[in-house]
Amino acid sequence: MNRLIYFVLLCLFSCSPSEHENQNLTIQGETSQVIQNYALAKDRTNPLTIRDSAINKAYLYYRNKHKDTLYPYILYQKNLMHFTKREYDSLQVYHNEFIRLDPKIMRDSLLAEEYYLMGYLESQIRQKHFKAFELYTQSKNYFERKKDSLGIAKTLLNLGTIQKNHNDFFGSKETLVEALKYFEEGEGNSLISQCYNTLATNHRKLLNLPDAIEYYNLAIKTAESKRDQVLFTNNLAVAHIDNGEFDQAINLLKGIATDSSIIENQKEQARVLDNLAYARWKAGKNAVVQDFQKPLQLRHSVNDRRGLIASYTHLGEFYSERNSTIAGRYFDSVIQLSKVLKMPKAEQDALKFMMDLLPKNLAVRNRYVALNDSLYANELKVKTQFAKYKYDNDIKQASIINLELEKLEREKEASRQRAYKLMYLIAALLLMVILVFLYFSFVQRTKNLRQAHKLSRLEAIYETESELSRKIHDEHGARLNQTMIMVQNDASKSHVLDSLELLYNHSRDLAREINDVDTGPNYWNGLLGMLTFRTPKSVKLFLSGGKDVSWSSMGNTSKTVLFKILQELMINLGKHSNATILAITFQTIDKTLKINYEDDGVGASKEELESKNGLRNTEKRILAIQGNITFDSKKNHGFRVEILIPMK
Repeated sequence: MNRLIYFVLLCLFSCSPSEHENQNLTIQGETSQVIQNYALAKDRTNPLTIRDSAINKAYLYYRNKHKDTLYPYILYQKNLMHFTKREYDSLQVYHNEFIRLDPKIMRDSLLAEEYYLMGYLESQIRQKHFKAFELYTQSKNYFERKKDSLGIAKTLLNLGTIQKNHNDFFGSKETLVEALKYFEEGEGNSLISQCYNTLATNHRKLLNLPDAIEYYNLAIKTAESKRDQVLFTNNLAVAHIDNGEFDQAINLLKGIATDSSIIENQKEQARVLDNLAYARWKAGKNAVVQDFQKPLQLRHSVNDRRGLIASYTHLGEFYSERNSTIAGRYFDSVIQLSKVLKMPKAEQDALKFMMDLLPKNLAVRNRYVALNDSLYANELKVKTQFAKYKYDNDIKQASIINLELEKLEREKEASRQRAYKLMYLIAALLLMVILVFLYFSFVQRTKNLRQAHKLSRLEAIYETESELSRKIHDEHGARLNQTMIMVQNDASKSHVLDSLELLYNHSRDLAREINDVDTGPNYWNGLLGMLTFRTPKSVKLFLSGGKDVSWSSMGNTSKTVLFKILQELMINLGKHSNATILAITFQTIDKTLKINYEDDGVGASKEELESKNGLRNTEKRILAIQGNITFDSKKNHGFRVEILIPMK
C-alpha cells in the first residue's frame, strides 16, 4: 500500500522531463525523497517518532526553494503532527504560514481541513468558542466549494454543538437539522448519532420532551458503538424523568447500570446510579439516602466536579421534604461549586430551590433575580452574535460569487477581443464565428442576469436583517448607556428601577423578534398567538379567513416574511395608533393570498410612513418573495394595509 501511495504522489508532483536531463534527474531524485517522507508521515501505522522525523525532513526541503503544489500538503501534515504532540503554539505558527501561501498552489479541500483542525483546537483545547465558530464556518465554506457533503455535515455538527453549549437552542436546532440533510448524502457516517443526540438535548432544554425522546431513540438506533448506545440511553432516561415518566426511566437505567462500559467508567457509572436513585425517589419507590450517597462518593473519587453539582442538587431535593437544614447545605454546596466552575445556570437552579426553603430570605431572592437577568441578557447577546456572524458570512459568500461572475465576464470579454482579431485574418470564417459567439454569449448573459436577480433578492433580505442589528446597537445600546450613567450619577432608586424595567422589556421584545418562526404544520397557531399577544388590551381584534387558508401551499420563506410583516404592523399598532378596533382578513384569490389590515387609529401621513424604518422594511421583505404591500393611510383617518403574497 505504501508503495502505491509513493508511486501516485511521484507521478503527481515530480518534475516533467526536459532537455536539461542531468538537472532534472537531480530534481526528480530530491522530489522523490520528499514524497517518500510525506508518505511515511501520513501513514499512521508508523511510530510517531518516525512520522515526526519524516515530515520535518520534507518540510526542510522547501526552506529556501520555490513552493510547489506539494508544499501545502506537507505543511498541513506538519500541523497535524504538532496537534498530535500537543504543541499548540507551534501549530499556530505554522497555521499562519499555511494561510499566507500563494492561492495558486492551494486546494479548497486542504483549506477546509486546515480550518477544521484550527476550529477543533479553539473549541476543545483553548475553549475559545466564538473563534472556533468562525473557523468552523470558514471550513464549511470550503467544503461547500468542493461539494463535500460529509465535510459540510461535520462542520455543521460542531457549529450546532457550540450554539447548544451557549444556550442558543433554537439556533442550534436549525443548524443541526441542516447537518442531517448532508449526513444523509454522506452515506452512514457514525457522527449522525451524535447529531441526533445533540438535537434531542436542544429539544429537552426547550421542553419539547416528546421530540427529545424521539431524537434520543434515533441516536441510540444509529449509534455504532456500545458505549454511545449506553450514554444516549442515559440521556433518554433523563428526558423521561423530565416528562414525568419515571417507570420508563427506571427500566432504562436498570438495563444499562450493569453494562461493562458503565462499570469500567466510574464517572459514567455515577451518572447512571444518581439518575436511577432520583427516578426511584420521584416515582415513590422508597428510595433511601444511601442510593444518592454511592454515586456521590464515586464522583468524589474521580474528582468529577460537574457531576458533584448534579449529586448535590438531587440530595438537596431529597432532603427538602425531610430536613430543610441539610437540604440548604447541599444547595449551598451547589452554589459555591458552580461559582468555581463558572456555571451560573446551576447556581440559578439551586437559588430557586433555596427560595422555596427560605421564602423570607431577601438576599437569596435578590441574587436569584439578578442572576436571572444576567443570564437572560447574556443569552440574548450570544444569540445575536451567532446570528450576526451567520448573516455576515452569507453576505460575504454572496459577494465572492458576484466577484467570480465578474471575473468570468472579464475573461469572456478578453476571449471576445481575441476572436475579433482573428476575424481580420480569416474573412470567410468571420461571419460564422461572430454569429456562433454572439448566440452563446446571449445565452450566458441571460443566465448571468437571472443569477444577478437572485443576488438582488438576497441583498433585500439581508438589508432587512441589518435593521435588527441596528436596533440592538443603537436603541438597546443607548438605553443601556443611559442606565449606566444614571447609576454613576447616583440617581434615585426609583428612576434606576424604571430604566431597568424599560431595558428588560426592550430586551424581551428583541428576543422575540430574533426567535425563529415555526413554518411547519403549526404555523397558523403561531401566527394567531403572535397577533393575540401583540394586540393591546384597549384594542378589539377581529380575525377572519385564517383557518381556511391552505398554509401548506405557501413556501417557508413567504411564511416567515408574512409573520415578520404582521409582527411589525402589530408593533406599530401598540406604539402609535391609539386604535380601539383592528380587523385582519385572509382571502385566497387565484393562487394569491390577500391580507387586509385595518384599524380605526390616528393613521399616519405620507411623510410619517416614510420615516418609520420598521414599516419601510416591510416593503423590502415583500420584495424578496415577489409580493406586494400597499399602505392607505391619512392622518386621523385610520390605518389600512393590503398585502399580496403568491402561493405555490
